[in-house]
Amino acid sequence: MPSRRIGFWYRLAAVICKPPLVLLIKRDWRGMENIPAAGGFITAVNHNSHADPFAYGHYQYNSGRVPRFLAKSGLFKKGFSGVMMRGTGQIPVYRETTDALSAFRAAIDAVERGECVVFYPEGTITRDPDQWPMTGKTGAARVALQTKCPVIPVAQWGANELLPPYSKKLNVLPRKTHHVLAGPPVDLTRFYDKEMSPDLLKEATEVIMAAVTRQLEVIRGGKAPATPYDPRQERIEQRRRTAEEEAQDALDAHARATAEAAAVRQAPVQEAAEAREVQEEGQGK
Repeated sequence: MPSRRIGFWYRLAAVICKPPLVLLIKRDWRGMENIPAAGGFITAVNHNSHADPFAYGHYQYNSGRVPRFLAKSGLFKKGFSGVMMRGTGQIPVYRETTDALSAFRAAIDAVERGECVVFYPEGTITRDPDQWPMTGKTGAARVALQTKCPVIPVAQWGANELLPPYSKKLNVLPRKTHHVLAGPPVDLTRFYDKEMSPDLLKEATEVIMAAVTRQLEVIRGGKAPATPYDPRQERIEQRRRTAEEEAQDALDAHARATAEAAAVRQAPVQEAAEAREVQEEGQGK
């Protein structure tokens, strides 16, 4: 039985969302036996479409454990969708503000109350060219190590074919299949009761993301890259290219300014030379 009662707002969300989901996508759902029947836990899920929270929420709802997603705070301010987010008990994430830690505390409280908290460790839709999971942020690992709750790695594929990454256009036909595979709990016991240093959290996060990636390899029938795509490296490389371009622009501007200054200095000399030539020609006549 679910530890969180399925209340009015969740039932309303199901009434609104389930019919179009059933109409638009077929289901290949596996691994529900790995979803704990009781007690608090985390699911760590890959993210490859703006549609996959709805599709995965359908899976999680049908497992009997209603999910609490961590979601951008802006979604809680948008009309009826904001009312639904608040009513269903989702957790707002306030990025780069004094409230940034409130999501962490809310997630811990939810797990300790025996609820399911859904993390997208990547923090955004994957930017990997082949849509494999990227490196993850450490939030899921922090909550897991703080509470010692089970972490269920979940992979999904198919919502990204219905609504491609960063697209707003649905590809309705042919009807897509939403594949979900939940794996057994990730073993994080070697990280328990240790100082949660940045290195330890990074390593624990890598273990979680590797487990998520393995589930996706099963779904897709292929191997992910040995080194996950790291958007931070992309940003570093972009900053490097920008710095190089700005430096080159500065050099070009300096060269132009130097040439213009030289031309200005040379102008009187040239004018004087031309004047002498005219004078000499006049004397010759």
